[in-house]
Amino acid sequence: MSPTDAILRLFAERGSGLYFGEAVTETEHALQSAHLAEAAGADAQLVAAALLHDIGHLYEDPELIEEQDLRHEEFGASLLRELLPESVWQPIRLHVAAKRYLCAVDPAYHAGLSWASRQSLALQGGPFDERGASAFLNAPFSQDALTLRRLDDLGKDPAMRTPELEHFFPLLECLLRVDRHQARVRAAS
Repeated sequence: MSPTDAILRLFAERGSGLYFGEAVTETEHALQSAHLAEAAGADAQLVAAALLHDIGHLYEDPELIEEQDLRHEEFGASLLRELLPESVWQPIRLHVAAKRYLCAVDPAYHAGLSWASRQSLALQGGPFDERGASAFLNAPFSQDALTLRRLDDLGKDPAMRTPELEHFFPLLECLLRVDRHQARVRAAS
């Protein structure tokens, strides 16, 4: 089974549940985030990151999520690390840290979070302190993670129309080929 077929199957089997207190499903949230990235002219890597940023949630027990942070961002990034370029999985790994950063530096951002996002923020450690905020900003891909975070926040509209998941497969296939080629070059060096 190809990676894109595996992604399609995963969303088909696990993506129909509501997205943690929001009025959209996991799949709708992923598609909205990717659609918004594409509509904004984001590069292919950021569109892919927007589509897959919560893939780690699809492996979690929904009942545990309300009680503890299961670090879906780390799990998702580790799943994708061997398949896609770093410019895809690093923003995914950092998108929770981006929320913590934005809450630390922008009171209006924090005030605008949905109830569900506020609940998860508390489980994720709350807003960063000054040291955490500085460390986040100095991390590679932090700017892409901030963009991804904003897309994540906007991708919760029950009325939004999006392309189907398969619309994004050519983009994913291209990124998969690029990463496989880069891996072969690294191995030959």
